[in-house]
Amino acid sequence: MKVIDILRVKGGTLYTVQPDQPLAEAVTTMAEYDIGSLVVMEHGDLVGMLTFREVIAAVVKNGGNVGNLLVRTVMDDHPLTCTPETDMDEVRRMMLGRHARYMPVLGGRTLNGVISFYDVAKAVVDSQDFENRMLKAYIRDWPVEEGESQPESKL
Repeated sequence: MKVIDILRVKGGTLYTVQPDQPLAEAVTTMAEYDIGSLVVMEHGDLVGMLTFREVIAAVVKNGGNVGNLLVRTVMDDHPLTCTPETDMDEVRRMMLGRHARYMPVLGGRTLNGVISFYDVAKAVVDSQDFENRMLKAYIRDWPVEEGESQPESKL
């Protein structure tokens, strides 16, 4: 399974912010849309990621409020990224290695979306559920060899 498979299911809604916007505006957007991250874009390029982790650290450092802070001063300016063709096993390793909960997906310089650790976990569970159903169907339809009787179904 690849990242593009998650993006197809997830849809294309992207929430972005500019680096020189007030942090208070970014936090309001995050609360309004119930999202945990914003992609920081400048002149059409990804320049950072703002997640609730950076927001909380900034609020604590600033005495419990966002004050006049700008997104640029608190964002992660080297976010972990992947491509639509990145394999899900690699994405899991990358996210776990950096404790990243959100990852922008870039096709070249174009932002294709953002995947979350939740999206990755859901894709893995869905894939395993599908595989389990296929295996159970295969076992139910196991061919009977000559001389054997078919077990009775308990359904």
